[in-house]
Amino acid sequence: MSTIPLSSIVLASGSVLAFLAVLAGAFGAHGLKNTLSEYEMEIFRTAVQYHMMHALGILLIGVLMRQSPALASAGIAWLMLAGIVLFSGSLYALAISGHKWLGMVTPIGGLCFLLAWLWLCISIVRATSASY
Repeated sequence: MSTIPLSSIVLASGSVLAFLAVLAGAFGAHGLKNTLSEYEMEIFRTAVQYHMMHALGILLIGVLMRQSPALASAGIAWLMLAGIVLFSGSLYALAISGHKWLGMVTPIGGLCFLLAWLWLCISIVRATSASY
């Protein structure tokens, strides 16, 4: 029995997350346009935007993992996934439910995004330094 490379799992996950971002965007634009206020729609759009950006980030991580395991790790992808769930997920829920307390979760997701990008930067710098 062969095992699936971790980079393939990360790439597939990024693809599914990008699909879900497009689906959420379409749902917001067509299914919620008459339900949410303009303010709530803006919150929903922000959630979709960050969701898609970080789904693409996860795809990037998968490509870098294939290129060289020293360039990126699955831990970075996990942090981005946590960011999508916490940041975008809390904004989706806030926009739809109107429960303001959900906004307290959003910065934790933002911190996950920041840490993931910083970790990627450090990994690339270290891998590049080691090769010279």
